[in-house]
Parts: sequence; C-alpha cells; structure tokens
Amino acid sequence: MAYDSPSPAPRGADSSGGFEKNQPDGEKQQETTEEPPRSSTSEHEGDNDGMQDTLTPPGQHLERTSTLGTVVERLRSRGSGVVEPPPDGGLVAWMVVFSTSLVIMDTWGVINSFGVFQPYYEETLNRQPADISWIGSFEVFLLFFIGTFTGRLTDAGFFRPLYITGVALIALGTFSTSFCSTYWQFFIAQGVCVGLGNGFLFCPCMAVTSTYFAKKRSLAFGLTAAGSTAGGLVFPSMVRQLLPQVGFAWTIRSIAFIQLATLILAGFFMKSRLPPRSTGPLVEWKAFKDLEYSFYAIGAFLAFWATYFAFHYIAAFSRDILDLSYSSSLDLLLVLNGIGGPGRVVPAFLGDHLGAVNMFLINTFASGLIMYCWAAVTSVPGLYAWAVFYGFAVGGVQAVFPAGLTSLTSDPQKQGTRMGMVFTIVSFATLTGSPIAGAIIKSQGGKYVGAQIFAGTSMVLGAAFISASKVVKTRKMGGNKTVWAKV
Repeated sequence: MAYDSPSPAPRGADSSGGFEKNQPDGEKQQETTEEPPRSSTSEHEGDNDGMQDTLTPPGQHLERTSTLGTVVERLRSRGSGVVEPPPDGGLVAWMVVFSTSLVIMDTWGVINSFGVFQPYYEETLNRQPADISWIGSFEVFLLFFIGTFTGRLTDAGFFRPLYITGVALIALGTFSTSFCSTYWQFFIAQGVCVGLGNGFLFCPCMAVTSTYFAKKRSLAFGLTAAGSTAGGLVFPSMVRQLLPQVGFAWTIRSIAFIQLATLILAGFFMKSRLPPRSTGPLVEWKAFKDLEYSFYAIGAFLAFWATYFAFHYIAAFSRDILDLSYSSSLDLLLVLNGIGGPGRVVPAFLGDHLGAVNMFLINTFASGLIMYCWAAVTSVPGLYAWAVFYGFAVGGVQAVFPAGLTSLTSDPQKQGTRMGMVFTIVSFATLTGSPIAGAIIKSQGGKYVGAQIFAGTSMVLGAAFISASKVVKTRKMGGNKTVWAKV
C-alpha cells in the first residue's frame, strides 16, 4: 500500500486525512468492493473510530455507510459503461428509425392535422379561433416542454418506462376526446393529456435514434420526420371521410385505435443503445456558456414561434378570404402536409453532406421569406402554389432542427439532456405562436396580413441567430474554415 498505517483506512476518512489520497485507483476500488463489514468491536480501534462511535449510536454508522456505499457504487457502475461508436446503419439501427417514424406519425402527424379540428371546434363550440388554437398550441407546448425531464431520464436509462407512459397517455387522451362536449373538456383531453403523452415519446425517441448514427444522422432524422407527413395525410383524410358518415366520436376513436396499434408495434423495436448516465444535473446550465448552443436555442425559439401558424390557419384563411368550402379547405392542409415528405427527406439528406446547422439556417430563412409572400396571395391557385413552397421549406425546418442540435453536442451520453433543454425552450414558442397570430387576426377584423408579417419576421430573425451559432461553431473548428464550412 502507498501508506504505512498498521490498520485499514476507516471508511469515513476523506482525502484530507491522507488515507485515500495516495491510494492507487485499482486498490481503492478493490477495498471498496471486497472489504467485509466491520463490527463496532473491531480490533482496529483508533481515534477516528472512537469519534464515529461518539457521533452515532453503536451499530448504526457502519450499517448506514454500507448501504450508502452500495447505492453509490451501483450508480457509478451504471454510468461507467463503455460507449461504442454508432453503427451508422444495420438492421437494428434502421428499425429504430422506422419505429421512431411511427411515433412521429402518431404525434406530429396529429399535431399537423389540427387544422382539420380548428373549424369544427369553432362551429360546434361557438368559440373564437384564438380560443381554439390554444388546444393545438398547448398540445405542442407539452410535447416540447417536458423534454428537459424526459431527456435526462432517457440518459439515465429509463427509456422503456417513459415510452409505456407516453403510449398510455395518448390512448387515454384521444379516447377521452371522443366523449368531450365542452371547450375545457377538449382542452384537458386533447391539449393536456395527449400533449403529455407526446412529450413522453418524442424527445426520448429522438435521443435514442441519434445515438445510432453519426455520419448519417441527418438522413435518419429526416426519415423519422417523414412520419409526420404520413400522419398529416392519413388523419385528415380519415376525418374528411368518416366525420360525415360515423360522426365525431367514432372518427376520433378510429384515430386512437390506429395510434395505439402503431405505437405498440414501434415499441417492439425501440431500444436504447448507450449505457445509462445516472449522474449529472437535470439541467446542464453550463451548456449555455457555449455561444453556439445558446444562439441555436434562441434561433429555434423564433423559428418555431411561427412554424405552426400555417398548419393551424391555412384552412381558415381559404374559407374566410377565398370563400372555399370546409371540404375544399382540407385539401390545402393535405397539400401542405404531403409536400412536407420530400421537404423533410431532401434537406436531411443534404444535411449529412453540407451540415445540419447549415440546412436549418437555409430552410428557416426560406420559410420566413415564403411566409411574407402569403400576404400577397389572392386566389385559390395561388394559395395551392404557396402551400407547396411553404410545405417543402418548413418540412426541412422540422426535420433538421434535432440533427443540428445534436451536432453541437460532442458527448453522446448527454444528447437527451441537451436536446430536452432546447425542446423546453422551444415549447414556449409553440405555446404562444398560434394564439398570438389569432389575436392579431381578431384585432384586425379578420385580416391575416398582420399575422403573416409577424410569422415571417419571427422566422427571419430566427435565421439570424442560427447564422450566429454557425459562425461561432466555425471559429471553434479552427483551420481555414470559411462561411461555407460544414456545420
């Protein structure tokens, strides 16, 4: 041993006592795990032992120390696993992508279809558009908001309980929605319960997926985001066909059955790859000292402040301004969601070659410019054309946002925590964005120009902060990196 003490070091001694300070790591670990419990009548009685007996009742100190030591040792062993490099492909990895795409279909696919419910709720509940939009906005808010908690729990190894809880909440909330008849019932069932279920699924699944890929991460996220397109086509089509035939209640229950079946299927293939990281804070505040991370978070907030305005209001705009029927207005929502398929996959594919942050910047800026153009639309063909361009651009915003975020995190075992933190920040943007737009529309007597300018400006400002994040990251990369560097 590295010290000359005639007896083993007391458990209660710290580095200041000189015992463990000079002890080799290998011997320290062996002593911690192999030393048998000592009784209070041990033959090695010294000053330290006498002090311990004075401070604690006989027989209790060693029992408490042994218990705490066991817990600490288990926590340390859980978080000390070897982190293997991402496989970047293979059957297991691509099945995780497929499963996550099903999760996205059942979460974001329904969220992006809220424009179907917006006019129905306005008519049946006799409420203002801004009131109804709170339901959809709160659903998105909770999906992002609890990301800080679910992301950290995912890193700690609790992915499976989170997934089961999320599936149960979505099923409960959607089935409960079919029985609702008042505004607050819809708000609690669809906005709160389903929103919480979405939150228990989205961040954990995205965090797990990110650990399977490095070079192909953007493509993987793009393919998972394509599930939103599938849901954005399937669920509005179901509402359009079933609502006149079987009524609202059974239309919602049919959606719930599809969600439950596909989420159970996805659960069989979702598997966390990394060993749990049980130590560490819930919120990693020092992450915000990295300017590229902070700028990215602000940019994402501004971008998502406006992202869902069109999804919630394009159908209402077509009826209020262009006098389309309810059925015809749903076609615009289908176009907006449908074009989002290639709009998600193409930028994601390019993100692996050009950089995810770069693609997030390009798509956010393009979405802002296209949003400004909405104010000039005065015809049905023009609105269809606008829906195609905006759907493609904003699909890239949704797809590459998580990939760009993970590229700013070097430690894969912190992906869930850091991703969840930004998700929580973004949640407040999604909560207030559509209601603010609705309030602007109401204040202007039903005109949409003010809301369109608000949304476009928010996205352009978001692109400016994302650009700042890119500049900081490029400078840290060093070398001869230029503004066109892959980030």
